[in-house]
Amino acid sequence: MMSVRTLSKCIVTATQRKRCLRYFSLHRLPEGHLALQAVAKRFAADKLKPIAAELDREHRFPSEQIKELAELGLMAVTADERWGGAGQDTLALAVAVEEIAKGCGGTGAIVSIHNCLYVDLVNRFGSDQQKEQFLKPYTDGTLGCFALSEPDAGSDVGSMLTTARLEGDHYVLDGTKSWVTSGTEGKAAVVFATVDRSLKHKGITGFLVPMCSDGLSLGPKDDKLGIRAAPSCNMYLEGVRVPKDDVLGEVGDGFRMAMKQLDKARVGIASQALGIGQAALELAVGYASQRKAFGKSINQMQAVKMRIAEMALRLESARLLVYRAAVLCDEEDRSTKESSMAKLAASEAATHVTHSCIQILGGVGYVTAMPAERHYRDARITEIYGGISDIQRLLIGDIVIKQYE
Repeated sequence: MMSVRTLSKCIVTATQRKRCLRYFSLHRLPEGHLALQAVAKRFAADKLKPIAAELDREHRFPSEQIKELAELGLMAVTADERWGGAGQDTLALAVAVEEIAKGCGGTGAIVSIHNCLYVDLVNRFGSDQQKEQFLKPYTDGTLGCFALSEPDAGSDVGSMLTTARLEGDHYVLDGTKSWVTSGTEGKAAVVFATVDRSLKHKGITGFLVPMCSDGLSLGPKDDKLGIRAAPSCNMYLEGVRVPKDDVLGEVGDGFRMAMKQLDKARVGIASQALGIGQAALELAVGYASQRKAFGKSINQMQAVKMRIAEMALRLESARLLVYRAAVLCDEEDRSTKESSMAKLAASEAATHVTHSCIQILGGVGYVTAMPAERHYRDARITEIYGGISDIQRLLIGDIVIKQYE
């Protein structure tokens, strides 16, 4: 039998130590990731934070800022360099999204969804011909969309009503998609439809569809509680013809692709939640150091200290889960449990932290002159899209039960 000393020599290699640092330390990111973090942080502070309230108030899409982010390589972080991407890993994307969302929650949502649910999806499953048409032009600030949800099929994807019937060398798509982020700004979408409703999940197929296609139309922008800089809308498909060559992956493989991609998307949403929460924490700490009551700064009051401690604890705990999930996204075929845990922890932490920020600011936190209420509104969506918190708990529970059966 191998001794513990011998075993330790086998497992404590430089590679293992480096991996552990990536998993578990906030201050030991690789140099490249730290450099990327600094770039994203500076951009958010200089270009997003000063206009975030204006973007929110006017429901305005940050066109110029998205172009600048593309020039920095942040609109195609994980895409292969061959197709114009930065060729980085999911951890790099998570670090960048957090910093961008800290500057503006809506812009963070645009960057996260474009990277995770369009660019990375086409990069992973598209053919070279498809990447030339539907990936390469989408690394420069041109946006792509992800159309999976429907008015009556959100968490229950298997009940999808959008159909695709084969006519010669084209599929004809009919149906309605909802919550299509950047739909009014995007130039193409990955649209999921079923080729046979009786097959349920096994009939779902992904299609690459230009937004200018005949028969494709969009509804008005959704009037949302938060992330108002990130437009979303319904998509209507009436006899939209898609060449067979534009089927993404294999016919009937759409559900599997979508579920795998949602593992990564949940890391993106979790990173967005961290950024929003971090902005609220820093706002609360800064305000508490300046605000005086009963002859001293309120940051000296026990109740405020305890609230700040809880805010920091939840955020830093969630960040560890997010970093771990980001690494596993690239190392495992599926990382559903880890991604769901990261999203659940980070989104609920963001909601808690932004709520506590308003409590610390008091009445000032409730008015639009301060960003606290915007952070609170922006945080709330992170518990909903990509699978509501209840769904994350069900996914985690199912996997854990199977692990120990």
